Amino acid sequence: MSKASGESPSLCNRFHRASELIGRRWTGAIIFVLLKSRCRFAMLRDVIPDITDRMLSERLQELEQEGIVERTVVPETPVRVEYSLTKKGRALASAIEAISDWADKWIPLDPAPAERKSGRARPRA
Repeated sequence: MSKASGESPSLCNRFHRASELIGRRWTGAIIFVLLKSRCRFAMLRDVIPDITDRMLSERLQELEQEGIVERTVVPETPVRVEYSLTKKGRALASAIEAISDWADKWIPLDPAPAERKSGRARPRA
């Protein structure tokens, strides 16, 4: 829609709901990791920087309620719980890839902690 048309822009309710769901803190990271592999809780916690157990648990429950993540209990001793994306969750792959491509182009990497202290950052590859 162009500004010349005289119409006010509007927001699609479905888009807004989707962006609020997927855009919540940590949710994109969880989906990004699960697109690569099914994971146990501890693996997700270890690869997502600064996420707490409570927050990871809440986000996984939200994603499970939305039908994006599937929780599977593997009846072994000890019992193992794995998380994976459903068909609905895997359908987000192209959106996550587009965000990843955009980030590669437009988001600079922070220098490593030692480099920040010294004031010298390594050139990016």
